[in-house]
Amino acid sequence: MAIPTTVRPHQATPSQRRDTRRVAVATVVGTTIEWYDFFLYANAAGLVFAQLYFEPAGPQLAILLSFGSVGVSFLFRPLGAFLAGHFGDILGRKAMLVITLILMGASTVLIGVLPTYAQIGVMAPVLLLLLRILQGISAGGEWGGAVLMAVEHAPDAKRGRFGAFPQLGVPLGLLLATGMLAIMTAVAPGEAFIEWGWRVPFLLSIVLIVVGFVVRRSVEESPVFLEIRDRAQRTKKPVVVLFRKHWRLVLLAALTFAGMNSAGYMTTGGYIQNYATNPDGPVGLDRQSVLVAVSISAVTWLIFTMLAGIVSDRIGRRATYIVGWIALIAAIFPLFALVNTGNIWLLCLGLCLFTVGLGFTYGQQAAFYAELFPASIRFSGVSISYALGSILGGAFAPMIATALVQATGTSVSVGVYLTIMATIAFAATLAIRDRTGIPLGPDHEEEQSAPAIYGMSRT
Repeated sequence: MAIPTTVRPHQATPSQRRDTRRVAVATVVGTTIEWYDFFLYANAAGLVFAQLYFEPAGPQLAILLSFGSVGVSFLFRPLGAFLAGHFGDILGRKAMLVITLILMGASTVLIGVLPTYAQIGVMAPVLLLLLRILQGISAGGEWGGAVLMAVEHAPDAKRGRFGAFPQLGVPLGLLLATGMLAIMTAVAPGEAFIEWGWRVPFLLSIVLIVVGFVVRRSVEESPVFLEIRDRAQRTKKPVVVLFRKHWRLVLLAALTFAGMNSAGYMTTGGYIQNYATNPDGPVGLDRQSVLVAVSISAVTWLIFTMLAGIVSDRIGRRATYIVGWIALIAAIFPLFALVNTGNIWLLCLGLCLFTVGLGFTYGQQAAFYAELFPASIRFSGVSISYALGSILGGAFAPMIATALVQATGTSVSVGVYLTIMATIAFAATLAIRDRTGIPLGPDHEEEQSAPAIYGMSRT
């Protein structure tokens, strides 16, 4: 396998290095807040929403509906991606980051004050779904802007490293969400958690919105976008151009994310939390212990995500993915075997082993996606590929996993499902050329437009 040799390092000035670090901090802070909000809902769906908003449907259907509400938001991610991609390629990356942050935070705070089914009847789940849809639109537009700000500011030889910073927002967001819920299970144990304790982490999002807004407003616009703007080279209909010329690449890029996303949503989507704490299930662990274990695994996920970004600068994005897919597939069945022991420490070990593959199929993704698409349509390409991948992967993964266990009576069926998804993603990765280090500026649109899929010639 050939390792790309197109990386063009340059000597950055002290001022440029400070700007790059400032952007890295701003993107990780912003994405952490976004994913804290998003995962907070998913965790609450596995822990309390079935009881509070869907209970009249009966125990089994209620949990399916609760996890289904997690997945509904993914159906609206492409809308957020289309809107943010279109305006991000025309108006800039920075404005989209601020708008999506405010939308996500406001939706989360409103969920924290939303009455339950017992209080207002069927309007409760309807309003819950509407707020979750707004979260989905925000998440669809957030990621593309954050990763392009990080990657397009980064030195050529360190795109993987700096592109990993917004990726850290996922494990950090998971850590914050599960950590806050774990704290509240101690502060408000038992029925108190059901009555009001779960609401506190949602309401605290208003503080995070202010912090994220201030941080994101402080960074400079992407230098690539500024160059495109100054040269009046902005594409009027970037989404149309994207699908006319690069639809196959969008599909393959989406599939590479789908495998990791379906696996990641076993924890970020609340499935493991529900499976391990269900008193009628095979494990029956207490809520606080499981949340702490998931929080610990979020730390190891963070470490391997950052490591994957750094490694990808040395061996290439594609080679790093290959390592990740092998590690992820190898950990799937051991994860469920360890969870089923009912031992909290073995559950924690299984989750930590699982995060090796999760990190090594995620840390390099920002740089990998940014290097696939031409500068003039890059925001659209990155955002839409990510949104479609999230639908194919994580959207209904917790719901599918729950339905499989209910139908088969064993978690082995979930392992088979995740293995199939990871294998498809592995194959999609192998079909895409490694373009590590390719120039990202508008001067190199011809090189960026060259076929990125094996077996395709320029049309």
